Amino acid sequence: MRHYEITLIVHPDQSAQVETMTGKYKEMITADGGNIHREEDWGRKHLAYPINKIYKAHYLMLNIECDQETLDKLNYNFRFNDAILRNLIISKKAAITEPSIMMSAKNEDKKQGRK
Repeated sequence: MRHYEITLIVHPDQSAQVETMTGKYKEMITADGGNIHREEDWGRKHLAYPINKIYKAHYLMLNIECDQETLDKLNYNFRFNDAILRNLIISKKAAITEPSIMMSAKNEDKKQGRK
């Protein structure tokens, strides 16, 4: 099995369904014997450029380990899910479990009292 990093940009009107969506995708990964090494919800952020007149979106990131068949299923579901504006799947050499730069910056802001 190989390691992958998946980043999803979800439509802001569907932010309430993010938990349901990630639960469905996590079940798909673990049902076929895969592992989820890291799951991060970055929240709503401004987009670098508007997508279909949308200026903010909900960001998610998963680091997983799965086979090619499971990855194909996930990619197929991402493509036909209207709530997902963009997705990015990157192959990694090893499992990544430590917090990403986005989450460590978010935690640092909380410690300093910023929002």
